[in-house]
Amino acid sequence: MTGLPPKPAVRADKVSLWRYLRLFRQDILSAQPARLYRAWMAEFRTPFFRSYLANQPELVRLVLKERPGDFPKSMRVAEGLRPLLGNSVFLTNGALWERQRRIIDPAFEGGRLRDTFEAMWHAAEASVRRLDGQVAARQPVEIEEVTSHAAADVIFRTLFSIPIENAIAARVFTAFRDYQRSQPILNIAAFLPLPRWMPRFHRRSTRRTAAQIRGLITDLTAARMAQIAAGTAPDDLATKIMTTADPQTGARFDTAEMVDQVAIFFLAGHETSASALGWALYLLAMHPHWQERVAAEASALHTPDFAVMSQLRISRDVFREALRLYPPVPMMVRETTCPERLRDRDVTPGAQIVISPWHLHRHTRLWENPDGFDPARWGTENGRACLREAFIPFSAGARVCPGAGFAMVEGPLILSMLLRAFRFEVIAGREPVPVAHLTVRAKDGIWLQVTKRQPDAA
Repeated sequence: MTGLPPKPAVRADKVSLWRYLRLFRQDILSAQPARLYRAWMAEFRTPFFRSYLANQPELVRLVLKERPGDFPKSMRVAEGLRPLLGNSVFLTNGALWERQRRIIDPAFEGGRLRDTFEAMWHAAEASVRRLDGQVAARQPVEIEEVTSHAAADVIFRTLFSIPIENAIAARVFTAFRDYQRSQPILNIAAFLPLPRWMPRFHRRSTRRTAAQIRGLITDLTAARMAQIAAGTAPDDLATKIMTTADPQTGARFDTAEMVDQVAIFFLAGHETSASALGWALYLLAMHPHWQERVAAEASALHTPDFAVMSQLRISRDVFREALRLYPPVPMMVRETTCPERLRDRDVTPGAQIVISPWHLHRHTRLWENPDGFDPARWGTENGRACLREAFIPFSAGARVCPGAGFAMVEGPLILSMLLRAFRFEVIAGREPVPVAHLTVRAKDGIWLQVTKRQPDAA
């Protein structure tokens, strides 16, 4: 099978405000009009505030890299995620965010990636074993379930040195899966000017599941605090973060603060990787010749040596192309703090500036073949230019995801391990439709036919 990868139907450029809001609440990707894939900037007027989509690379650079302090994260978006993420580094601004990053960033420096590689390797091997059991039944496989399990296993092994089969880890994974499928990116607080004292109208199920997840994470964090105090803690990411002192104040995260951070590590490290891996496998099923190239390259995988990553160039380019076509976080929202003049528009304080990887990565004025799957593009002049100016799956600038390097090791490694062991084929009539939950997932899952490769097939 060949052709363009699936994406939501493009809406007409002109729809009424109320129709747009109804579509937006159903799925933010399906609500977007066609013009946004070619516009440098677009304005949306609502009764209570103005929103501006910024696609021009110069505007993206201004907001994310040159003056990030003048464009903090919008609390309108934060309200929907607060029950689960609390005051995690993903939601905070200003001095609190700066303190959190000073403690967190050292855990994700280059040397630590080498330290976590063996845990990633064993999680990838475990994923192959689990899928092997499913393949024996010769039934279609829901791939997002496979990649979610694999990515969650990586997080637990690298963060807390426990596999997904651990009882608490398994309960966190199950609860988080339920949360992901039911929680919209935005709730009503994103659209109304609610005072701080008013309730935020979260669903009862959202509050209940978030409390369950945070309770389980609290148990893991408290147990690790006790191990650190006793001198018996393993040398993993949780220990590194919990024993790192803020170089300016000397203070460390307490248990409550660490629970917030673990929640976002699980969201950012598990949800985003699972999303990208699921779409990467579907794209490879659509393009068997690329699948075979990844499988052949994966024959280099013998032992858990970090140096092997330098040989997984095709897998890296495939994973990067999946991140381009299906960025796990499709939109990021910043807020203006002072009057601005952007592309001949006067923008007042409190306006929402939407940076949309979903549109930027498919922008018709920037990319060659923007809707096509072409891992080879990264070696072209256009691909290299867009990589610098128009590719932001992990955001950019001061607020770039601290785990970006982690993801770019984990993704190609798991992809290579799975392709070395299995072939993936599309199923006629079961084309996935991307929708935005917490991340870009398929509306009814990604279903593929999976068969085992012969040992020498790669």
